[in-house]
Amino acid sequence: MVVSVERAALIRSLDGPGAVEVTAIAPTVAAADEVVVTVACAALNHADVLMSEGKYQVKPALPFSPGAEIAGLVESAPAGSGFAPGDRVVAYLGHGGARERVAVAPWRLVKIPDGVDDRAASGVPVTYGTALHALRDRTQLEAGETMAVLGASGGAGLAAVAIGKLLGARVIAVASAEKHDVCRAHGADVVLDRNEPDLKQALRAAGGPDGTVDVVYDCVGGAQAEPAMRSLRNGGRYLVVGFASRTVPVLPLNIVLVKSLSILGVHWPEAVARDHAAYQADMAFALAAVADGRLVPGIHARLPLTEIGSALATLARGDAAGKIILEIS
Repeated sequence: MVVSVERAALIRSLDGPGAVEVTAIAPTVAAADEVVVTVACAALNHADVLMSEGKYQVKPALPFSPGAEIAGLVESAPAGSGFAPGDRVVAYLGHGGARERVAVAPWRLVKIPDGVDDRAASGVPVTYGTALHALRDRTQLEAGETMAVLGASGGAGLAAVAIGKLLGARVIAVASAEKHDVCRAHGADVVLDRNEPDLKQALRAAGGPDGTVDVVYDCVGGAQAEPAMRSLRNGGRYLVVGFASRTVPVLPLNIVLVKSLSILGVHWPEAVARDHAAYQADMAFALAAVADGRLVPGIHARLPLTEIGSALATLARGDAAGKIILEIS
């Protein structure tokens, strides 16, 4: 296919969602060992908002396209890559997905099973991949354990709720009052209001038979962190996943000591870069669960590429219940 011009969303300055623009760019050029994919959908995450402001731990060189994850159709592939033109694929890119075509290393691609549409597939890698890495690899969540998810109504939180249930846990979701129903729809056993005046006691009351929580999955940080940590049982595990509140909490290490708690960082992009096989296995697991109906990715909205600025603004306000999917081709 000969393409003379392509469309892409570009961030040229670190001035937030309002600075992103959709423009024409030169055609994508692939290296000899890369696969070219025509992008059908790209999913957005809160990390894209932070990148647009220069506040994320990864700082791409300007200009760059947001969009860490895509679904699309293989246009061309080198011999031995395992892919062929016409294959439907999903990929985690880190950034750069909000454009019509991308060139990627084959290890980033996973084939989409029959019965899974591009919109659902595009929203799987980051949030479901993070949840699987956190709950299976980092903390070895066991069936029957109780886990609490802070920031449960966002894309990352809903994925954690769903994966926790898939792994057999009892899940307590903490979210704003208007989003309790979406948390229940994704499998939460109990939903608590994020403005609960005594979150520690509320979590303990909602906890397992001994009145405590085994695992906290924290997507937000901020003021909820300490009371959630204090709700953990002796030997409990606290997963640090993100800081949607934009406040990094200061946690009392004396409580960590006396309760023998484990605080576990979850940096999924680093894990993906380090272990390609584990990434591909987690993607295959999640996509198979979508195919057979055990997982239903939460989608807040489907928008054209031209509305990426308003989409990022929605994420920045914390108004999205699930993923925002950009429909590109």
